[in-house]
Amino acid sequence: MGIRARRAAKKTDASSRRNQVSAQDLMDAAVRLLGAHRSVSTLSLREIAREAGIAPNSFYRHFRDVDELTVALIDQAGRALRGIIREARQRLSMERSAIRTSVEAFMEQVDAEEKHIQVLLREMSTGSDAFRQAVERELNYFEDELRDELERMEKLTGHASYQPALTAKAITRLVVAMGASAVEQTPEQRAELIDQTVVMIRMIMEGSQSLAKKKRK
Repeated sequence: MGIRARRAAKKTDASSRRNQVSAQDLMDAAVRLLGAHRSVSTLSLREIAREAGIAPNSFYRHFRDVDELTVALIDQAGRALRGIIREARQRLSMERSAIRTSVEAFMEQVDAEEKHIQVLLREMSTGSDAFRQAVERELNYFEDELRDELERMEKLTGHASYQPALTAKAITRLVVAMGASAVEQTPEQRAELIDQTVVMIRMIMEGSQSLAKKKRK
């Protein structure tokens, strides 16, 4: 094969690779660029395209702009985390509470390679209104699932919660706030934080159940 033919083949291979870059590849590239305190919303389109190995114009085959990519990342993070917590609950043993298992599953994801939780936490505090709305939507999903769980437990145990939706919101917002504190903590500090979070959730639960009993009287 001559020099020109080899160059043409290389160009064809490079072009083929660029065409094979998916929306997920671009999202993964954005996450790789995140630093300890950097939000996805601060990344430029060119940075992400360069990290993914494509020309900037190829970015538009998958997303209108970085904003749309960020919202997609937040949605993906929420879906992944919900799945992780569901799996954690399915692995429950008689010795472990659902509260501790769920909190530990959440905290484990703070340092996970995919950085799902970190994306949610960063965009919640530093993102634009659109990003914060996307995070809020994911938190609402968690709250809805937890509310359903509280109502299911009431049928099984007879222990009612006062305003289950509000109780679920209090627990969800507490866990997210504690997760934000855990990002840069040592393993020892993280273990203590988990213990504190579990106790605080139990305090919310017991308070909610106490209010429900008073309401019935």
